[in-house]
Amino acid sequence: MKKTSTRLADGRELIYYDLRDDSVRDATDRRPLDRTVTTSEIRRDPLLGDSVAIASHRQGRTYHPPADECPLCPSEGERLSEIPDSSYDVVVFENRFPSLAGDSGRCEVVCFTSDHNASFADLTEEQARLVLDAWTDRTSELSHLPSVAQVFCFENRGAEIGVTLGHPHGQIYAYPFTTPRTALMLRSAATHKEMTGGENLFDAVLERELAGERLVLEGEHWAAFVPYAAHWPYEVHLYPKRRVPDLLGLDEDARTEFPKVYLELLRRFDRIFGESEPPTPYIAAWHQAPFGSLEEFDGVVREDFALHLELFTIRRTSGKLKFLAGSESGMNVFINDVPPERAAERLREVASS
Repeated sequence: MKKTSTRLADGRELIYYDLRDDSVRDATDRRPLDRTVTTSEIRRDPLLGDSVAIASHRQGRTYHPPADECPLCPSEGERLSEIPDSSYDVVVFENRFPSLAGDSGRCEVVCFTSDHNASFADLTEEQARLVLDAWTDRTSELSHLPSVAQVFCFENRGAEIGVTLGHPHGQIYAYPFTTPRTALMLRSAATHKEMTGGENLFDAVLERELAGERLVLEGEHWAAFVPYAAHWPYEVHLYPKRRVPDLLGLDEDARTEFPKVYLELLRRFDRIFGESEPPTPYIAAWHQAPFGSLEEFDGVVREDFALHLELFTIRRTSGKLKFLAGSESGMNVFINDVPPERAAERLREVASS
């Protein structure tokens, strides 16, 4: 992998990740952009104890542009985009309309491929490995920023999810705090550790699922399963079999196997509802241990956390979406119409031949 860092016309950082070591990235951003102005602010809810990002400048962000005006495609002739070069393998750049900025963290966009009509599932294993390397590199770099406590790499896919740019891409949020979901996991891990005399909760979960009926896909170094208490109609958790706290902890064997396992998982997701259905909308979310202090979590250390990816769709059956209505949105109590065991069975049925 070759990494080349440059600056866009408004001062934002852009990084090319190339498969070839002889790639030259010297194109300049020719757009007449003013410096980016953000108004991101973190406010803490005194009742729930969580945090909300207030970012009014995002109201003006790019919204469903036509394909020939996509800001994530390479620049070509006089059609200028966020990527100055005429081609790329993987690109990461600071979001022009970030939810988090300055002392409130940082937001980045990850373009998986220059092919506007592709999806992550269309990548080759070599391309998918390059994305993994980019995620890992950005996790490392962002973790050193003084305002960052946790790094979150994720992909939203599909208009039903709320995606406003059709080009295959994901995002990275670098939060200045430990997120609520992660805090809940850490508290559960601390309680389990104390009650069992030191057993790791994540290890116990993975061991149970490896031996059960909800296992979907297993390699030598990775395992994918539908969790016992899945919140979403089709939800899969992908774990490395050797527990590590973050992407930086993966060894070469796990990195090498990841593209094959993950691409197969994504391709199965696109076959859940049949070949005639539109591509399955999904969210793919990497859960990594915070880089900040864990003193508030009673004896849990970073190494107790298990890196894993959660992949889920909001489509519950053909032509129907799972909406977060009263119980989910009002009380955070999910109601799942698809038994996890049946979801796992379906994901095994649609395996590649």
